[in-house]
Amino acid sequence: MRFLKKLSVTAVSSIITLSVVQAAEPTPADWFNAGRQTVIDAKHLRPNERQAKNVILFIGDGMGISTITASRIYDGQQKGGHGEENSLSFEKLPYLALSKTYSVDQQTPDSAPTMTAMVTGVKTIGDSVSVNQFVAHSEPNANVIEVNKLTTILEQAKQHGLSAGVVSTARITHATPAATYAHTANRDWEGDSDRPVGATVPDIAAQLVDFNINGGIDVALGGGRTRFIPNTATDPEYGVAGKRKDGRDLTADWLKKHNAQYVWNQAQFDAIDPNTTDHLLGLFEPSHVHYEADRLAHDQAGEPSLTEMTVKAIDILKKNRNGYFLMVEGGRIDHAHHSGNAYRALTDTQQFAAAVQAAVNNTNPKETLIIVTADHSHVFTIGGYPQRGNPILGLTQGVGATTPDLDLLGLPYTTLNYANGTGYTGASNAQAEGSKSFTTPATAAWASGSEGHNPTSFSPASGRPLLDEAKVEHPDYLQEAIIPLGAETHAAEDVAIFAGGPKAHLFHGIVEQNVIYHVMAEALGFDRPDGAHEDKPSHRGK
Repeated sequence: MRFLKKLSVTAVSSIITLSVVQAAEPTPADWFNAGRQTVIDAKHLRPNERQAKNVILFIGDGMGISTITASRIYDGQQKGGHGEENSLSFEKLPYLALSKTYSVDQQTPDSAPTMTAMVTGVKTIGDSVSVNQFVAHSEPNANVIEVNKLTTILEQAKQHGLSAGVVSTARITHATPAATYAHTANRDWEGDSDRPVGATVPDIAAQLVDFNINGGIDVALGGGRTRFIPNTATDPEYGVAGKRKDGRDLTADWLKKHNAQYVWNQAQFDAIDPNTTDHLLGLFEPSHVHYEADRLAHDQAGEPSLTEMTVKAIDILKKNRNGYFLMVEGGRIDHAHHSGNAYRALTDTQQFAAAVQAAVNNTNPKETLIIVTADHSHVFTIGGYPQRGNPILGLTQGVGATTPDLDLLGLPYTTLNYANGTGYTGASNAQAEGSKSFTTPATAAWASGSEGHNPTSFSPASGRPLLDEAKVEHPDYLQEAIIPLGAETHAAEDVAIFAGGPKAHLFHGIVEQNVIYHVMAEALGFDRPDGAHEDKPSHRGK
């Protein structure tokens, strides 16, 4: 739906945050006074030098600066404002830095080495999960992996007597969550059937369940059921076969832990009592969980939101008087971008921000360090000269204009685009077919011409299509791309780090991505000067 140009907007508050719709546009004095108040507030900001009891690391996978900006505007427009003055929850955290995301061998990285850097303090090569740069890609020998593995902040937390949890909207065995607990030279070895014959390094799913430091991982919530059940069993929701060839049912093995529960749907999840559950495994889809935009409408058995999973994890972990480490990933922001679909990238970021707010609401800022960052960016752009309040998913329309701006071919264009990917409108037929690589129930309907959309206008022979608001603001629209690729790629620019709580002030300037680990370790009082091997036992909390 297109936003009206004459909508009332919020008067600027002391932090330029959209809150209550007012009757008038901010005056010059409002802008000036709000800016001055921001400086006054900054002068009263005092670093928290205390040791952290808890650390929550939020990863918006693929959540680059342009994604944050577009999501901020989208969220604000959904609230009825222009959008630009809005702030997402994590943008209100007091400390900020930029993170350089390259890996040892990649200018533009993937999620495995970037997350490895954040949770081990050491940069490594592409596709590697918490092993150092000297391990060859796809190294099958478990002994080699053992010698070259990097100790993670989650492992250290368990060694020090803390609880630990991992939450994701991706498969819980996907690269980002895997790097917190697993060690392998190939991020794709998520289940035993993914490994080559003769490989002795355990698969990622087995490493999660067999994790044996101080009772194991306490909470693991996400997707990826088929990597945990044998190929002789069927998925309880969809009836597809499991993928394990070794005959193990890892969900049953999980239940051997103390006060352990395994859930796979919303009703079971809701029934979990954090007071009586010490170990919780939740696997809500055979692969990744649904995009937030599709979760309620298309999940057969129901699945919790990222916010609900975050709160449940905190409620279980906080029972430990020594504290906890929790990693929460908005994994499907990345997947939507790879598909060239801005709508789902923005709505998943919106849900990610809600999860951060829930964590803020359910923790004490004096004792909990909260960090929000991304592993890498995407080639996602915000361009043209749209007027303030122009629908962020819509056609570009300039200040004072009554019709969309036109390119040199006389055609309108969108504010959001991609530098490469499935939305190429020249030789690619991705737009004409609704993108075979991006499948949702709504996509098929759109491609077949239902809901008032005519896919014939996306003929590959016609070059740029004649766009209208109905097409570009449809949830399944794929923004145009310059370079035709089967999937849009990551980007190499720096990403943001937002932080609040104990030692959060240590984030400043432009830093290497592996510095994130070192701030967390400093905050928790961990000491690992070698940066690679096991820490000595701790008497923390005793």
